[in-house]
Amino acid sequence: MIEITADMEAIIKQAILSFVATVNEDGTPNLSPKASLTVRNGVLYFADIASPRTILNLRRNPAVEINVVDIFQRRGYRVTGRASILPPGNEEYLMIADWVRATNGPEYPVDHVVKIETTSITPLLSPAHVFAQPPRSQEEIRRTYYQKYTV
Repeated sequence: MIEITADMEAIIKQAILSFVATVNEDGTPNLSPKASLTVRNGVLYFADIASPRTILNLRRNPAVEINVVDIFQRRGYRVTGRASILPPGNEEYLMIADWVRATNGPEYPVDHVVKIETTSITPLLSPAHVFAQPPRSQEEIRRTYYQKYTV
């Protein structure tokens, strides 16, 4: 399993929304937004709140890719791995389900928790980081996108 660094964990917390890709039975991609991606004890998890297609796909093929990008920093990570579906009652399931309900409210269903065994993590960088001349600092990029999004 690839280590999740403090920076990766910070991006996940700041970005809030991530996108999880799985493979449909016919080989086409399935992309599902997740606001429940989290790191606990160096392990990546997300909750199945309303994702029956994602869970169906992972039961058949545990391959998963997750993209998480902080829109203001214009950077993030692509995580590739294998998913394990944790059922209700599992200790790790309870840890994540309790967090989801504490964060969002007790009415949020958590049908499963998905644990990711990371096999690859690569940076995702916007052209603002790669091509800007002269190069811009992270703070300059953040200010630019705060203004762009009127935050």
